[in-house]
Amino acid sequence: MSKIKNEPKITFSLIQAVRGQLEQRAIWLYLLTDEAQKRGLPREEFASAAIRRCGLAQGADLVKKGKTDSLKGLKKTLFTKPAQWMFEMDVVESTDDKLSLDFHYCPLVKGWQKMGCTDEEIATLCDIAMCGDHGIGEQYGAVLDLPKCIAKGDDICALRYHKK
Repeated sequence: MSKIKNEPKITFSLIQAVRGQLEQRAIWLYLLTDEAQKRGLPREEFASAAIRRCGLAQGADLVKKGKTDSLKGLKKTLFTKPAQWMFEMDVVESTDDKLSLDFHYCPLVKGWQKMGCTDEEIATLCDIAMCGDHGIGEQYGAVLDLPKCIAKGDDICALRYHKK
């Protein structure tokens, strides 16, 4: 039985529709890495680097858009109110040098659950997907810590960005 608890509290139809798109991204990642594994290439060997490159590009765009590398700027450009609804997110702390977020729901995990992934596969896929968030943080001169993770059975994902 799965130890992962991941049920949404916000269930408005528009929110559910957007979450469906995020689930689809998670399913793509799973299917791409599954096909790679069938061909003898471990998931982590290529997917982490590719997702990190995506995060670096997205982070560069966000810094340019927000015209700052302040972590307050990251909150303003990426972790907007709609994003907060999608992930049922609480902004715990937001300063120039620190951004702490608690996610109470993850549509990516839901996508992997719908595909029938094991808890171990979900944890691995989450680690890969989080490489994008690490790349975004790097563009802000920050490090991302993840002391709690829904994909690993915790009650929340605790994202903790802090300047190096």
